[in-house]
Amino acid sequence: MQRRRTSGLAAEFEQIYRAHVQDVTAYFARRTADPQTVADLTADTFVQAITSFTTFDPARGSPRSWLYGIARRVFAQHCERFSRGQDVAARLAGRRELDIDEAAELVVRIDAERKGRALFDGLAALTPADREAVELVDIVGLERKEAAAALGISTGALRIRLFRARGKLRKSVGENDG
Repeated sequence: MQRRRTSGLAAEFEQIYRAHVQDVTAYFARRTADPQTVADLTADTFVQAITSFTTFDPARGSPRSWLYGIARRVFAQHCERFSRGQDVAARLAGRRELDIDEAAELVVRIDAERKGRALFDGLAALTPADREAVELVDIVGLERKEAAAALGISTGALRIRLFRARGKLRKSVGENDG
């Protein structure tokens, strides 16, 4: 891995943040309709990203696929905490409430992702691995190589997942002739 100069790391990360914060926010807005949760998960993703930025290797994938990999882990951790009911009091105690303008902006973003949430409801018949492959390629718009990197699989394995998932999805929605 080529070492980047420490003085330029902050500027480089800021560029990546500005270029992708809306995409990461949309990723979480498709998964939850709660503005506070969307804001928290987005912040958690970028906190993890900045703390591990020195290990980011552009030769292994784009910043976008790297961030989606982090976002996937952040969301999985969130779901695990939520399902166990752990840490609820601690998170609420340290939670900064959104002001009216921030909440309104996130409500607009969440509403914009309504169709995406409806699609996720339709994808319920797919396995979690197939669902994630379809989302990263067809909804988020990652290149197959980027999506494979975010999922930690080969490009060939991703192609197989996409083929299988799209077939099941067409069958489940009755679009067998396309």
